[in-house]
Amino acid sequence: MAIWLMQATVEDLNAHSSDTLVSHLGIEFVEIGDDYLRARMPVDARTVQPARILHGGASVALAESVGSIAAHLCVDQERKYCVGLDINANHIRAVRSGYVYGTARPLHIGSSTQVWEIRIEDEEGRLVCMSRLTMAVLNR
Repeated sequence: MAIWLMQATVEDLNAHSSDTLVSHLGIEFVEIGDDYLRARMPVDARTVQPARILHGGASVALAESVGSIAAHLCVDQERKYCVGLDINANHIRAVRSGYVYGTARPLHIGSSTQVWEIRIEDEEGRLVCMSRLTMAVLNR
């Protein structure tokens, strides 16, 4: 059973993210499942550190982007909105090129907080970064 209160397509999400940090980093939403949201981000000049490997901050930006959008899709947007409260990330593997994929899945969807796990993998499905995002759910 789907967890989403708001129905959206990846095209909707990508259009909504134009002219933001999300689009600046080249992040694209690629899949909406019953209980997950997936986006990809290129490993290129916008997202690498001077050592030419994926910047940890770019991984965190991907994690917060996909987790935040997922959180928003789980609330009645006429009455509620979500803001980031806390994020952490463990960087596991270096990536030098291609794309990384962030998949957000809920650990908790409550009336005042949500907790999301975001798994970032390389194109071969190897773990790059593991992140946990806590969102506050606020009244409009």
